[in-house]
Amino acid sequence: MSAPPTFAFAGQQFEMLADRALFWPRHGALIVADLHLEKASWYAALGQPLPPYDSHDTLDRLAALAAETGASAIWCLGDSFHDRHAAARIVPAVAERLARQATSARLLWIAGNHDGLSGGAWGGEVADELAVDGIVFRHQSLADETRPEISGHFHPKLRINVRGRPISRPCFAGDAQRLILPAFGSLTGGLAAEDPAIAENFAGPYQAMLVARGRRLCFPCAGRAQGDATASRLLRQAGS
Repeated sequence: MSAPPTFAFAGQQFEMLADRALFWPRHGALIVADLHLEKASWYAALGQPLPPYDSHDTLDRLAALAAETGASAIWCLGDSFHDRHAAARIVPAVAERLARQATSARLLWIAGNHDGLSGGAWGGEVADELAVDGIVFRHQSLADETRPEISGHFHPKLRINVRGRPISRPCFAGDAQRLILPAFGSLTGGLAAEDPAIAENFAGPYQAMLVARGRRLCFPCAGRAQGDATASRLLRQAGS
């Protein structure tokens, strides 16, 4: 397997992983957002039965990335669980997997708007946010944040046309100051990377980024300057 592409953010070197995650070699940290564990059981409780395998699949992928990267820490940037009552529905096998993961890597659960600080029920530490080497990690980007920031919440997806076919893929959205991670969970939707709800988190143009065939691909997003002709032309070219 080829080495994942590296990129610089806030003076630090990160690895962007194809499976919707970041790895920070300096701290041995695997960074993910929006696992939304137990989402299928939440739907089932509302009378919409779905196959109850989403948590297992998400944890399979998380464990595989932790093994591939040799991560000594896993930082989950909020909405790791789909709701604050997941503990009442989680099956013993999933709870045991979470507990085992907490013994093999330092788990940090950042509070999200869905799950609050409930993650610590299965081991690890909980926090509202984390600041390391001048970078703040939280669930949802804050408009008045002046420090470099990495967050989740919005589930960005790149939506483009390739040879006349629409393609949609989870992606990162970021500029030199802010980076929004894609949703890691196996049962999560997404918001177009150029959607105004995402664009308003950036002061100007930014990029939608993903990894394909070992390369980091970048697609321009116009940001708040929706009326800028150059930015609009770049967006059209990226989608052609």
